[in-house]
Formats: sequence, structure tokens, C-alpha cells
Amino acid sequence: MRLAKYLASAGVASRRASEEVVRAGRVTVGGQSVTDPARDVTTEDDVRLDGHAVHPDPHRVVYAVNKPAGVVSTARDTHGRKTVVSLIPSPTRLYPVGRLDADATGLILLTNDGELAHRLTHPSFEVPKTYVATVSNAPVPDRAIRALREGVELDDGRTAPARARRLAPDRLEITIHEGRKRQVKRMCEAVGHRVLRLERIAFGPLSLGDLKPGAHRRLSEREAGALASAGAAPRRSAASSTPALRRRSRG
Repeated sequence: MRLAKYLASAGVASRRASEEVVRAGRVTVGGQSVTDPARDVTTEDDVRLDGHAVHPDPHRVVYAVNKPAGVVSTARDTHGRKTVVSLIPSPTRLYPVGRLDADATGLILLTNDGELAHRLTHPSFEVPKTYVATVSNAPVPDRAIRALREGVELDDGRTAPARARRLAPDRLEITIHEGRKRQVKRMCEAVGHRVLRLERIAFGPLSLGDLKPGAHRRLSEREAGALASAGAAPRRSAASSTPALRRRSRG
């Protein structure tokens, strides 16, 4: 197993973040500093992070959280803001799967499974995420909906076609599978409608359902397995429909 994947499976961080941890010289294997994330290791190797032994966690844990506005989607915050991790009193080390802007609300996943997090967030796996955006300059015309469906030009390139529909004169439901920074907000601005409120209502096969703001629930093995299947292999086409696995919330 590659070192970065080993660290991710141990709950250190996502695979991409684990790669940076290795490159920073914080990891040793057999007492020797290693800076190559692709170094092969096994469970028999003495892998340490900042001097502390690291072991893969065989027990996958995934939580769904309804992130309130003002809470940041990181494990720690240097400015002292409340984080999504602090919403879950879990003895297991958790970190967010992807991010939501601080002012955005809705479904975010937390897990100790770095490989799952990688597969759910890497663009090559095209896992869909669905948002409801309340926008300015209503009503939103048909031409704006068509533009979102065809892809819009942003400063970092043209977006892939999105699924988009109008829920109300000032409300849109948009499904994307790329995950660029502030993508939904920038897409709406590109077609003339600034986002006033943004809520994520689905991530892959999981929907927010009736989970209350600030509440969380641990996913069942069936739901965690469905998420793993959603990121099981890179896709070549735009994301297909997103069935919802709805359960009552616990928080």
C-alpha cells in the first residue's frame, strides 16, 4: 500500500492531505524519514507521524451532518471558529469529506476513512452533489437555466454540464460533480444571479432528509457502502440521477 493511502486509512487525513504531510517530512518508516507519498508500506512497518505510531483503523465510521451557517468545514480553525468536527462528540478522529463555505448550510460528511473521502471528492470519480440556491435578480429566466445545463465559462475554465431546474422564481436546484472552489456560487453569478443562500441537500446517494441544522447521525453500513460504491470507479460522463437514502435524523 502506498504511504499516503496508508495514512488516509489510518484516519490521519484525506489521501491528498496525507501526501502533503509526507512531503513535509513529518513521517518516518522504520525510523527513517520518508518524503515520498508513493513509498510502499505494509501493516508490519513501523510508520510514525510526528513520532507517534500510526495504524490503519479497520472500523469505518461515517457521519452525516447538517452544517449550520457560520460553522467551518475543517477539523481545526486557526481563528477559533466552530468547526463541523466539534459538532460530533466522537472518540474517533474524524475529518470532513470536502468542504462547504462558512456561510453555506446543509449536508457534509465526516469520516475516519481517508480512501473513501478521496473517492468521494476527487473530480475523476464524478460523484454528484446537489444544492438549492436562493438567488438575486429574480425571476431566473430559461436562458440562465439552459446555460447552467450546457456549462458556463469561469475564470478557471468551462464547467461540465450541470443538472439545473427552477424551484421558484428565486430558487434553483443544481447538481454538479466537479467540486471547484465556490463553484455553484460562481456559476450562478456567471448567468447573472448572485447566490444569497446556499444549501447542499444531497451528496452522492445520500440526501439531507429531515436532519436538523447542527444535528448529525452515524450512517448505517448500507449507506456507507452505497457511498463507497458511488466513488468506486472513475466515470466518463456527467453524473446521473442521485437516488436518496432517507432516514430519520438523530442529533
